[in-house]
Amino acid sequence: MNSSEFSGRHVLVTGAGSGIGAAIARSFAERGARVSLAGRRRAPLEDVSRTLAPGASLLLADFDVTKSDAIAAGLNLAREKFGAIDILVNNAGDAPSAPFDKIDEAMWAHTIGVDLTGVFLVTQAVLPDLRKTGAGARIINIASTAGLKGYAYVVAYCAAKHGVVGMTRALALELARTGITVNAICPGFTDTPLVQRSVDAIVAKTGRTAEEAKRELAKTNPQGRLIDPQEVADAALWLASAAAHSITGQALPIAGGEVMAG
Repeated sequence: MNSSEFSGRHVLVTGAGSGIGAAIARSFAERGARVSLAGRRRAPLEDVSRTLAPGASLLLADFDVTKSDAIAAGLNLAREKFGAIDILVNNAGDAPSAPFDKIDEAMWAHTIGVDLTGVFLVTQAVLPDLRKTGAGARIINIASTAGLKGYAYVVAYCAAKHGVVGMTRALALELARTGITVNAICPGFTDTPLVQRSVDAIVAKTGRTAEEAKRELAKTNPQGRLIDPQEVADAALWLASAAAHSITGQALPIAGGEVMAG
């Protein structure tokens, strides 16, 4: 993959202010893409933008993936700056944790709204752009191993991510003859602020140290480690590349062997 493979292509990354989203945004920008950084808070997006080449990025703050009007406003700005979107990376997400009988309707609605409905709303809004691009356009959904198996205490998150994988597979079939590919990446526990919140919750509930909590999460990975966000970014680059034009409808685990295809 050369350093200018994505030169001139417009990539929209939701949840681009930290963790996996930031790594993906930087990786595309380093290879010549024009990147729209979408998120709800301006400061983290500015931090990412400062690491990119001047003029390579656009900040879309107040980009709430659960609200159609916020999505439309952000997309209008993105199109005015960089033209039609060629590659969509749906990365925004949240993973609140609670025992099943402690999940209230608000937590359920929030999790499904951000992690599943948000992917639907953004993808539907961007799809006209991708149809214009045709062959070479890409939809990459950042799901999770929680979309391929179950984990205790994150029932809503697992339900949402299973939904993302199902949506990915169904939409891939709908778009198969257009040249637009649709894939999901399913990371295991990754060294991001989202996982740090899980670590903090474990510390608060069990009294373990943060390092002990991280080791406990890393045990789910047969390699005994957390995934690095750059590993997920590298997978996104490959799925967006010309080399992956026949790869569609797939849910790719990045998890050190935690999930095996059956």
